[in-house]
Amino acid sequence: MTRLDPDLYVEHIRNESARFREVLAECDPAARVPSCPDWSAADLLWHLTTVQWFWTTVVVDRPSEVDLAGEPSRPGTHDEALKMYEHWSHALTAALDGVPPDDEAWTWSSDPDDHTVGFIMRRQAHEALIHRIDAELAAGTESELDANLAADGVEEVLGVMYGACPRGARGSPFPMSCASTAPTRATRSGCSSDSSAGPTRRAARSTSTTRTATSSTRPPALTSNLMW
Repeated sequence: MTRLDPDLYVEHIRNESARFREVLAECDPAARVPSCPDWSAADLLWHLTTVQWFWTTVVVDRPSEVDLAGEPSRPGTHDEALKMYEHWSHALTAALDGVPPDDEAWTWSSDPDDHTVGFIMRRQAHEALIHRIDAELAAGTESELDANLAADGVEEVLGVMYGACPRGARGSPFPMSCASTAPTRATRSGCSSDSSAGPTRRAARSTSTTRTATSSTRPPALTSNLMW
């Protein structure tokens, strides 16, 4: 399939990130995240905050190598954490707005053609989408998934997560495990992730269910969710 328009990826980042915040603002910070069993809602909020901080700095500063030295400190209260998340979420979309997608930028992909701002746009749209789903699972609510974005997510999992994991990535059987050798930010059961790599998903998704999803005629939104 044809990838989505770059501006549409940025719009999805904006919309999915806003929904993520909306859900977690009303969710008990101590609520468990079923899809990442060792994470609380507060952990999930902090994770996406650091992810969006990281990729903002990559887009703005264009480093040749990643540097985590400037990572912000985790706030002490849920309200402060929401404010920091909102800051970095807005900063990410502002940094991406209007930038040519073929501009060179550091990414964790082993494919040199993926070292672009366009790769970041696409990856962060799916990052925001899947964590919005995590937030809704924690809060016991749900909302619609965009079918085109979900279908693109299936293609990204197959083409990028399986096809372009970084050299030295640690692997496991289905579901995929793809974490780069860059410094790890947080490790949770079923969700080992760092800001530079795609999150390792997901203890709550069974091997048999994922394989069934990829070989069936399930809707793309469901297939994308299961594959993660």
